[in-house]
Amino acid sequence: MASLKVAVIGCGSIARSQHIPAYNRSEAAQIKYVIDSVEERARSAAELCNGAIPLTNYRDMLDDEEVEAVSICTPNAVHAAIAIDCLRAGKHVLCEKPAAATVQEARLMQEEARRSGSMLSIGVVNRFNSSVNRIKAMIELGDLGELYHCYGSFRAHRSIPGLGGPFTKKAMSGGGVLIDWGVHFLDLMLYAIGGPQVESVSGAAHGLLGRNLKEYVYVDMWAGPPDYGGVYDVEDFVTAFIRTSGPTLSLNGAWAQNIGESAMFVEFLGDKGGVKLDYGGGFTYYTSREGALYEVKPTFHMANAFQEEIDSFLASIHSGIPNQAHIDRTLITSEVMDAIYRSAAERKEIRL
Repeated sequence: MASLKVAVIGCGSIARSQHIPAYNRSEAAQIKYVIDSVEERARSAAELCNGAIPLTNYRDMLDDEEVEAVSICTPNAVHAAIAIDCLRAGKHVLCEKPAAATVQEARLMQEEARRSGSMLSIGVVNRFNSSVNRIKAMIELGDLGELYHCYGSFRAHRSIPGLGGPFTKKAMSGGGVLIDWGVHFLDLMLYAIGGPQVESVSGAAHGLLGRNLKEYVYVDMWAGPPDYGGVYDVEDFVTAFIRTSGPTLSLNGAWAQNIGESAMFVEFLGDKGGVKLDYGGGFTYYTSREGALYEVKPTFHMANAFQEEIDSFLASIHSGIPNQAHIDRTLITSEVMDAIYRSAAERKEIRL
């Protein structure tokens, strides 16, 4: 494949740790611009690339026809506006999760992608995770039999990120632990089970542990330090039950809980077998045969999921074939998250 010129918009942690290194390793792409509203962050990111140009305004890049693709790694609140501007300028877009702060904005992004004919992929990186794709293949092969329920747990002991900052301000983030962590768990479950029709959603969300900012005691605060003069108006706990045309799904998530242990896993339950996935790691397959119970922990090479994501995005541009993270295939995750938030606010089940 010929080398594509790309721009990385937003030079925070996810760009510096994943997107920029993945593009640097790829023979199919070259970073031309790194862009951040904070000049020092843009200049610092440029040092990670060979000859990349630092900018503070992404609009200064839009007229450069040499740039064919962009990665958007900004706060959630500006995903939609930047993505739509880039699509209108003829750029292909890989936008970090969530697609946008609201499902309405995500739909506008999808509409613009269809009008422009450009690729729009969402950074739901677990669709490129080796374990997730092996589990998906097992489900499709019938190794689990009739799949009837999936359960996701993403819970931590008092670990609200950047209390009072962008993560805990709904106007910037769109929500709390659901839109931050839950998007990954929900999306990988929907992807692995083949994207059945979602019928109804019931959820509850609570933002209690961080509401008194100065009284919040924590064991970890990534994206910190705390800003005690800031805003905390998002949820730190969420639970949901989802009915589909196939299996039911449930989830429990917490940035912060008064239980001193974390739980990061997904379970897939079938009548012939079950799988427990350790989030970000391997999995265990449970089944029975000839009167005996079996517990199998497969050993295999775990590819770098972010590298797979970037490489797949670039390949989809060259081939014109949408990949598994295309907006048309991932919008359902935004729709279900929106239904969970609406159900929590209205205290009733939401039909989709």
